Amino acid sequence: MERSHLKKNLQKKTLRNIILTVGGIIALIIFALTIGTDLLINFAGWLNKVKDGSETKISRDDTQYVAPPVFNAMNPATNSAQIIVSGYANSKQIVKIYVNGKLATKTDIKDNRTFSATIPVDKGQNEIKAKAVTEKDKESSYSSVITVSYLDKQPALDLTFPQDGQSVSKGDSPIKITGKTDSGVKVTVNDFWAITNDDGTFTYMLSLHDGDNAIKVVATDDAGNKTTKEITIKVQ
Repeated sequence: MERSHLKKNLQKKTLRNIILTVGGIIALIIFALTIGTDLLINFAGWLNKVKDGSETKISRDDTQYVAPPVFNAMNPATNSAQIIVSGYANSKQIVKIYVNGKLATKTDIKDNRTFSATIPVDKGQNEIKAKAVTEKDKESSYSSVITVSYLDKQPALDLTFPQDGQSVSKGDSPIKITGKTDSGVKVTVNDFWAITNDDGTFTYMLSLHDGDNAIKVVATDDAGNKTTKEITIKVQ
């Protein structure tokens, strides 16, 4: 009977020790995940200070975001070797403008946050972008790219039908004016828009009157370059 009682007391003590041990382990884990982690971080920071001899400080200027400039919309083509670009950015900055990856000019921002500058462009397609620079020489990323084509040649213009001085009968009216120009070029016949195709061919139905009929055909590209042909046909 006495041995049974001792056995029960031993079992109770063993169970209590197990519970205390498990509780202690849980408490250590919680400590390590909370206070212990902070202590480790602080200790590591202290070691870095001792190693470097000073604290690393991040100023407001180092983290300040610099917004890139924004260009105003402009014609995608020009017939001039120099163009004016404009836009807006934050005040007290300058704008660096790049053409095909090369710095073309720098300009100040006005009090109303706008800028304007004249820049040179190369023949063909030009990619134009810009950066804003603060008073402390902190630069923004590049702005959105605008593309401008410099076209310095007049568009081609060939009239297939009719030919200058050709005679037609009154019953042929209206006649179909046909010809060819460069792709993307607009064509007018006697100041009315002709139908142009992707390959540059064009057509226009023209009503005729008795006698001489003057026909003026004008081809105009996106840059404003023009080619004009004038012919006269006779209705008999």
